[in-house]
Amino acid sequence: MTLLFHESPKYLLTSESVTEGHPDKLCDQISDGVLDAVLRNDPMGRVACEVAVTNGLVVVMGEITTNSYVDVPKIVRDTLRNAGYTNSEYGIDAKSCGVTVSIQEQSNDISAGVTTALESRPGREAPADDFDTTGAGDQGMMVGFACNETPELMPLTVSLSHRLVKQLSIVRKEGALPYLRPDGKSQVTVEYRHGVPHRVDTVVISAQHDPDVSTEQMEKEITEEVIKKIIPAELLDDDTKIYINPSGRFVIGGPAGDTGLTGRKILVDTYGGIARHGGGAFSGKDPTKVDRSAAYAARWVAKNIVAAGLAERAEVLVAYAIGVATPISVAVETFGTNKIGSDKIHELVNKHFDLRPAAIIRDLDLRRPIYQPTAAYGHFGREELNLSWERTDKAEALRKDAGL
Repeated sequence: MTLLFHESPKYLLTSESVTEGHPDKLCDQISDGVLDAVLRNDPMGRVACEVAVTNGLVVVMGEITTNSYVDVPKIVRDTLRNAGYTNSEYGIDAKSCGVTVSIQEQSNDISAGVTTALESRPGREAPADDFDTTGAGDQGMMVGFACNETPELMPLTVSLSHRLVKQLSIVRKEGALPYLRPDGKSQVTVEYRHGVPHRVDTVVISAQHDPDVSTEQMEKEITEEVIKKIIPAELLDDDTKIYINPSGRFVIGGPAGDTGLTGRKILVDTYGGIARHGGGAFSGKDPTKVDRSAAYAARWVAKNIVAAGLAERAEVLVAYAIGVATPISVAVETFGTNKIGSDKIHELVNKHFDLRPAAIIRDLDLRRPIYQPTAAYGHFGREELNLSWERTDKAEALRKDAGL
């Protein structure tokens, strides 16, 4: 069912985010740290790296095919140190934790399907071009989304959630709130009226802390130094509810409080639940895995649709079969906000975007060590990282062809 948000007089939407010290995000960053290390010396390397972290132990697993050497324990310890885990009281210590590595090469069956796409195998017609020769690394559905609620064309709920936990990390690292520890979460609920953000209804912050700080001090200082520094004053009112550590104390956190796993924060990575999600995680996967590369391409398509003024909201859904270059399906949903016909939007997407894996890798220049910074605070809307899938380089051509 299509949700026509602009027709609803009033509704609430909620998104969450987590700090780089959250145990699941530690795993994502380690996985992408390994990927970046491979791509730095071997851009054609194949990587599927998974990480688990618990109290005092990090386990790195997966399938990696590369001609380069990767110092996995160093990546683990550097990532933990950068996140602030330098004291065993925090749940894990970068200096003393155990690191177990269990890595093998990529399956020959999977490798063959990726290296030689169905379109270019013996007995079939000659491939149309070189981009028909690389098959998708897996089957699945990938989703991209954009909307005009923020300058970076992201939902306001997830944008505020990311900015809150970034600020929580900043005040910890700069010493403004020295009692904070690395683990933390945010959650923001926005009230919409006829599809437009009207006010912030609820803010939740859960922040790991030293045992000797009072709840009253944290509530006062986090409100002033984090929430009010990030959320515009005009979105806060007397009815806005603020909850800081609503469970009570949060001394035990990080890997001591929760086991972390790669790929367990997929809605934090994407659009905060405002858009659908195809199911696949991103971190630790090289760009032949369409879970990652096609999701980035779908965001690129959606963002250009909105930037061109073809719609106020756009959700792009792409599906693949393993070993096949051409997508099984491409669909665009605009939730009733489109300014031109849906058929015309589909026609323009097919004309201006090549969504075969090899073409995506070429157009977005994905065989580079650019991934670890995306593994915390979201993969989209990160204008400070200058990510290729955040470009609006097709917007003018789309606008011209649409006759707008």
